Amino acid sequence: MHRQCCQTGINSIAATHFADSRHCAYTGSMDVLIDNIEAADLQAVLELNDSAVPNVNRIDIQQLQWFCEKAIYFRVARKAGQILAFLIGLGPGIDYQSPNYQWFCARYRSFIYVDRVVVAGQARQSGLASRLYDDFASTAADNAEVMTCEVNIKPANETSMQFHLQRGFHLVGSQTTEAGKKSVALLEKEL
Repeated sequence: MHRQCCQTGINSIAATHFADSRHCAYTGSMDVLIDNIEAADLQAVLELNDSAVPNVNRIDIQQLQWFCEKAIYFRVARKAGQILAFLIGLGPGIDYQSPNYQWFCARYRSFIYVDRVVVAGQARQSGLASRLYDDFASTAADNAEVMTCEVNIKPANETSMQFHLQRGFHLVGSQTTEAGKKSVALLEKEL
């Protein structure tokens, strides 16, 4: 089943239970709405992503549109129209050349994969990343056994590592990529 991800007409492959999640949003202490990405959000998401390099890889607008087509989860957290965070999640079996995603595909049959999560500087330590992870897990828990991700260990991203360990993720592997420029810890959490 397909669901509209962006109003540009880009479709996203998703399980049936994602189809009606378009207005699945919730608010919290920051009055933040969590909702599917819209075409009008792409430039702001791109800028937010770029602000987090090297903790996440740089991408371009075409790659963001590709994620709109392929991701089972691509949601933003916004307050008063400003995007404060986003999370892109993938399921198994798509043609994605990330060596970290491919590592999980080679070893897991049933999983969801956090490709990237970014929170704006002014919104860090506010619980937005946790809320996005919980939302992703709740939308996919019936169709996956584990949530997976990677965290940079070269260059080190200690904040992300602590976040994941506190959320119950544990190390299942590691690998070096980009001709030795990066090393990552590969993590999983049972759903």
